[in-house]
Amino acid sequence: MNPFASSGVGFCVYEVRVNGQMTTDEINSSAFEIDLTIFQFQKGDKLDIQIKHKDGCSPKIINPEVLEPQSTYLASYLKVSSDGEFSWKTTGESGSLPFVVEQFRWNKWVKVGEVEGKGTATQNSYSVKVSPHTGNNRFRIKQVDYTKKPRYSKEVRFRSMDSPVTFSIDKNDDNIIFSQETMFEIYDYYGNLVKKGIDARVSIANLKKGDYFLNYGDKTETFKKK
Repeated sequence: MNPFASSGVGFCVYEVRVNGQMTTDEINSSAFEIDLTIFQFQKGDKLDIQIKHKDGCSPKIINPEVLEPQSTYLASYLKVSSDGEFSWKTTGESGSLPFVVEQFRWNKWVKVGEVEGKGTATQNSYSVKVSPHTGNNRFRIKQVDYTKKPRYSKEVRFRSMDSPVTFSIDKNDDNIIFSQETMFEIYDYYGNLVKKGIDARVSIANLKKGDYFLNYGDKTETFKKK
């Protein structure tokens, strides 16, 4: 949208450049389009648009989202190693967007890692350290672009033969002690998340008295803070 100049003579915008090159678009109107097709860009190419305008007025860009990266990746070679390294390869990326790694735990998908995408269409390799629980594990990657709609990879499954995690509460009612380091979540009676992380010992000294739900390993249990 291109308003009149503050002087009332002519329009606000007087020049548009794409990657330093002046465009041939007709800009002397109340609205105009910047046509990028003539530049023959490929997805992922660097793009810099400069809109020069007079003082005392400002043009308005109607659809800036078309310049945002899009999620177009194709994921392959998804694998979880025995030491907890989740790796994958992609092709067809068209702009740098973060890859979120999710693990299915406690009957829901939980974020367990994130890595910034390289954004190029050629083959890219990624890896993230994860913490598999005992038994069967499911992992996937997710990417969200300007449409806000998540785009998922296929799932990769991994079976861990580690011993099941157990927990106890010390006699002073100050700490939860796990048999080994594990991912955990603590919710109060009303379903509010009060603590989360990865550890073998968790302080609960600052929690109010009452009943709590504890997610850890691949289990969900309850405990009472006295």
